[in-house]
Amino acid sequence: MEKSNKQRRVVYPFAALAGQEELQLGLLLHAVNPCLGGILIRGEKGTAKSTAVRGLAEMLPDMLAVADCPYHCEPGNKGKACDDCRNRGENLPARVMPVPVVDIPVSATEDRVVGSLDFEQAIKAGHRAFLPGLMGEANRGIIYIDEINLLDDHIVDVLLDAAGSGINVVEREGISVTHPAEFILVGTMNPEEGDLRPQLLDRFALCVDVQGLLDRQARVEIIKRREAFEDNPGEFIAAWQAKQAELREKVMTARTLLPTVTLADELYTKISQLCAESFAAGHRADIILVRAALALAAWRSHPAVTEEDILDIAPLVLAHRRRQPPEESETPQQQEQEQPEPPDDQNEESPPDEQDKDKQPPPPPPEGEQEEEQEENKDQDQDKDNNSEANPAMEVVFSIGKPFTVKRISMDKDRQARRGSGRRSRTKTDSSVGRYVKSTSHRERDDLAIDATIRAAAPFQRSRKTNGMAVVIETGDIREKVREKRIGNFMLFVVDASGSMGAKQRMIETKGAILSLLQDAYQKRDKVGMVAFKGEQAEVLLPPTNSVELAQKCLVEMPVGGKTPLAAGLVKAREVIRQQLKRSPHMRPIVVILSDGKANVAMAKDKPLAEAHRVADNLREEFNIKYIVVDTEQKGLLSFGKAQELAVWLGGECYTIEQLKVDSLVDLVRGALA
Repeated sequence: MEKSNKQRRVVYPFAALAGQEELQLGLLLHAVNPCLGGILIRGEKGTAKSTAVRGLAEMLPDMLAVADCPYHCEPGNKGKACDDCRNRGENLPARVMPVPVVDIPVSATEDRVVGSLDFEQAIKAGHRAFLPGLMGEANRGIIYIDEINLLDDHIVDVLLDAAGSGINVVEREGISVTHPAEFILVGTMNPEEGDLRPQLLDRFALCVDVQGLLDRQARVEIIKRREAFEDNPGEFIAAWQAKQAELREKVMTARTLLPTVTLADELYTKISQLCAESFAAGHRADIILVRAALALAAWRSHPAVTEEDILDIAPLVLAHRRRQPPEESETPQQQEQEQPEPPDDQNEESPPDEQDKDKQPPPPPPEGEQEEEQEENKDQDQDKDNNSEANPAMEVVFSIGKPFTVKRISMDKDRQARRGSGRRSRTKTDSSVGRYVKSTSHRERDDLAIDATIRAAAPFQRSRKTNGMAVVIETGDIREKVREKRIGNFMLFVVDASGSMGAKQRMIETKGAILSLLQDAYQKRDKVGMVAFKGEQAEVLLPPTNSVELAQKCLVEMPVGGKTPLAAGLVKAREVIRQQLKRSPHMRPIVVILSDGKANVAMAKDKPLAEAHRVADNLREEFNIKYIVVDTEQKGLLSFGKAQELAVWLGGECYTIEQLKVDSLVDLVRGALA
């Protein structure tokens, strides 16, 4: 038996960490059961996240591995061995080695993570062979990903699949390989830089939110320990050696005890109740909570899981799965009670719900032309009550409604090669920057795909005259890289700020939705802009910018009042789009129009609504972009569908204000640039 002679780095002792008990517990439970499913650590920088991960690996006892196996298979354990070790017999050479810790950078390619073709074997022997990737190197160890939210989603998917199953299946380039990949997956992230999409977030077994300590004495203790470690690492490590050994022994004991721990039937009911009360989607939370409770009981040397074990570990299992219950959503009536009342003229137009209850129910809707005539008369009455362009004091500034958590807005892959930066839309790029996804024999630039070129040439090396060359490559073998990257989008909000938006305080809800999308745009590095139309004209409230702070300030200060110059708003949007595409032709615009689709002011002598539809038709013909119309009209017995008509003229889609409240607008934006 040989011993690994690889030099080990000096690592801060795991037992010496202070003030991060939940983080330590989450990592230790994965040491007890590596198949638990991974742990996500969310928090600000400088909170000992990476120190804890490396300290855990250093604390764990050295492991016995097959000496010449790239996957560090355990001798004698055929059930979890690779194909090569399984077929080589019983007495395999062994070595003692530390638990491997593999860092995966955010720039890692899929080939490097899962494995790829072994070029050396392809060239020398003329046949395909598999070269293990980082997941193979991390078998029986730890994979650590800092800023995992910045890693490509498809790579995170592959890692989570392997972390849950314990194996890595590779089917690519004519290679079919299955090898053990049993590792502890640890991901860290700063939520301010954006979140993982819910599908990936849910697949982490545990989640720990860490933050800096506020207690003065605790902070002083952290400083003193760190200074002592840096002044004399050897002495500091020796001082904590007993604590380290105690934790190591406890982990080994818990591993032995884990298969014997039991869970009573009534506690299964308790687990399901906790998950249901947290409104966790699906059943993964229940399954993970069972596993985590068993691991915690083993850690505490309990022969059976107790209710206390379940309650103690539940916050780590449910922290990233808990959703807001529907009954806690704030109703429009509650929002109106919290907002200041509009001026008397608007109260006459749209009295509060309490006043509506005392009035007679509205008459049934008229038929045919009488319906249009009544709607025109209604608009005229509103104009009289809201002629704010004549009297600026009549304008009202509504507060912003309660924002909601925006669902992930992921655009379909763009086939056009674009340039730019951002984190939303995945697109092909004609630059040498981006993720290498495949190769092509179609040559346009000097971005040589060396691996694909060698693969194409490798099978023919024996038949070619080498003339002393290691590899003979012909013109037909040359391949270029096809790259993908993520870019930002330009999201232009065209907002109806006329007096009718003050009715029933619709602007409060509309502002809340815009604010939610602005927050998501910040995380995805989008550009945003805002056009508002009211009175006799439209104006650009916010030129295209990456500053969400400016956008929020603009949203807060936006007044409501006056007539509805819809055509002017669309014309102004066209100007903004033209200018932005001239400056940044790589951007992918999407226009979100928030209006009831009505118009009562024209720019020329045409009828207002007909003019708006003509401008909308011109927009559809001029720009190949996506339009979304959010109908802000209060639905009831009198609903005229003007917003739907506007969407038809634009060639876009229309959603109601009710759907906007349940995030359906975001679902629409998700596929907006297909």
